[in-house]
Amino acid sequence: MDTGFHDAKITTNARTRMGWRAGYLFASFGIYMVDQTTKAWAVRTLRFQGDRTIMQGFFDFVYTENRGIAFGQLQEGGAFARWFFVGLAIVAAAAVFYYFVRTPRNDDRVLGACALLLAGIAGNLTDRARLGYVIDFIVLHAHSYHWPTFNVADACITIGALLLAFDLVFDKKKSVVSS
Repeated sequence: MDTGFHDAKITTNARTRMGWRAGYLFASFGIYMVDQTTKAWAVRTLRFQGDRTIMQGFFDFVYTENRGIAFGQLQEGGAFARWFFVGLAIVAAAAVFYYFVRTPRNDDRVLGACALLLAGIAGNLTDRARLGYVIDFIVLHAHSYHWPTFNVADACITIGALLLAFDLVFDKKKSVVSS
């Protein structure tokens, strides 16, 4: 029995799988660069020249240094908190990367979600390790209600987490229906 065709197909599938993953990682790096570039813009423009209103009553750019975690929580941790959050981000990135590598090729939503999470985690990790805080500058609000100030990395983490949650909920339903 000739297994050459079967072996060639497996090799081609493995190459295709790695090619798609490389593409997602390349996109993730591009998003990371957008995050870092917009934060550099915020430092140069907003920190020294002041806030900018983009849409009155809805959307502003306001420079903020977030020494805490999501939504500005745990701001008073000092050096211990900084390095604890750096370590936590490294563990989170490693877990997401592991999940990314183990996901089947045909699951673009999960691969895309992981790429967004990796970009966001890396963007905020870079700030925290380099500066001791994360640069936030995007403010959305509706009159008196204000969403906490965020950045491109935070948006990527939020969207990536929502996509993964969506997949977990609907994947579980598919498993129950097919049982």
